[in-house]
Amino acid sequence: MKTHTTRPQVANLAFHVYGRSVHPELFQAFVKKEILHDDCSVELQLGETGHLLTFQHESCTITELMATNKQPLPQRKRLIDLQIRGYKDETLKFVGGVLYQTNFQMERLEMGTFLNYHEELQYDCHSVELCHRFRTENRLSPEPLSLIRIETGVDSFLIHTFHTFPKSLSVIKTQTLIEF
Repeated sequence: MKTHTTRPQVANLAFHVYGRSVHPELFQAFVKKEILHDDCSVELQLGETGHLLTFQHESCTITELMATNKQPLPQRKRLIDLQIRGYKDETLKFVGGVLYQTNFQMERLEMGTFLNYHEELQYDCHSVELCHRFRTENRLSPEPLSLIRIETGVDSFLIHTFHTFPKSLSVIKTQTLIEF
């Protein structure tokens, strides 16, 4: 688990989904991992702004990306473009019967609740597919964390991400189910 850079502000983040891959230069990944399952794959990445996942099955490609509002991203085949606020859920159907369901939630917590949650996530870093610790701006506050956990089913991927923002006592959680 490496330590890098600091986080953008939560208020500046957006959630995007594309029906295509996104050029690698548009997302600086600190850690990544690819999961292969029969005739499909999912690539998981953690970076400064959050996460990127790319699912591929036959002619279907889906990319989910958490990025800042100011980050220049392509418009072509952008299917979801939402500010990260509160709770949202979306469902999309793709060629070949691929079903994509996602939800995300941004919560601002009380200090004690945030610290307990953050401690649990630190413990989980040892058992998840990907974890990244960011440099903290204040040595007395916890370092921001990002984690990805994936469950592989017979014909599905269930992907959970967790991103902490200690400066604002915020946590962003996503859950994505892809059935193929």
